Amino acid sequence: MDLSIVIPLLNEEESLPELTDWIQRIMVENGFSYEILYIDDGSTDRSWEIISRLRQGDPEHIKGIKFQRNYGKSAALNEGFKAAKGEVIITMDADLQDSPDEIPGLRNMILDEHYDLVSGWKKIRYDNTLTKNLPSKLFNAATRKVSGIYLHDFNCGLKAYRKKVVKSIEVYGEMHRYIPVIAKWSGFRKIGEKVVEHRARKYGVTKFGLNRFINGFLDLASITFVGKYGKRPMHFFGSWGSLSFGIGFVSIIYLLVAKIMNPEVSLSNRPAFYIGLTAMVIGSQLFLAGFLGELISRNSPGRNHYLVEEKIGLD
Repeated sequence: MDLSIVIPLLNEEESLPELTDWIQRIMVENGFSYEILYIDDGSTDRSWEIISRLRQGDPEHIKGIKFQRNYGKSAALNEGFKAAKGEVIITMDADLQDSPDEIPGLRNMILDEHYDLVSGWKKIRYDNTLTKNLPSKLFNAATRKVSGIYLHDFNCGLKAYRKKVVKSIEVYGEMHRYIPVIAKWSGFRKIGEKVVEHRARKYGVTKFGLNRFINGFLDLASITFVGKYGKRPMHFFGSWGSLSFGIGFVSIIYLLVAKIMNPEVSLSNRPAFYIGLTAMVIGSQLFLAGFLGELISRNSPGRNHYLVEEKIGLD
């Protein structure tokens, strides 16, 4: 299969027929073998009913997964990645702000230019400058600085992946913003971007919220730590713990030697005594945290367990 189009959605009943027709037209024009995977993230409107009806009209290409409740975009993408069978996987939003006309170009960059992942860059946007564009620029700048991946738009829903990439990574929590970072930490180094069209929203309402940016920076700190030390937390906590304990231990030894050399010198009334003692306690706690982290990292069941109410076109 040439392409899997993975589309997470929440309450997008109005746009689904038009989006499906558009994708099908592009697939036919280019002679691609394909599947369209709709992942309904707990919609409360008629989205699943429409997906079921669309599948009746095209059972060969249209497939769907319906969550029993809303889990978030990361969960939807993770389930879509597991189900996808295409050689190249394209993700896009269901609100018609991503153009299916970009699909052939994204696919060519994966196959002809041998990229592992290509992220869309909506260079010209039709969003509110103050509430979306400016915060997005700050968010992307911080992510570039921390990750070392020089993309302009990490959060663009329109992306293309080599099949091996989506089968090798795990997306959870709200980490969909950082899929390029996750891919990099998984060893996929050739990550590029393509300028894509950004269309004004035609139907429905935005799912955007300002808390996304607060959560986004917290997730960035988390994914950076997990990427570097997720498999070896003792290396992080143990190093800092050993340093802290060592500083405290040296301070206490110095004070003891000073007390032996001059018995008149007070030991417990000196600030260095309490600083050294505190450093030793903190060091011991950090070392213990690293040890517990090692135990937890070896066994974390249920992190990506979601209640799927129904599937169509899938085993």
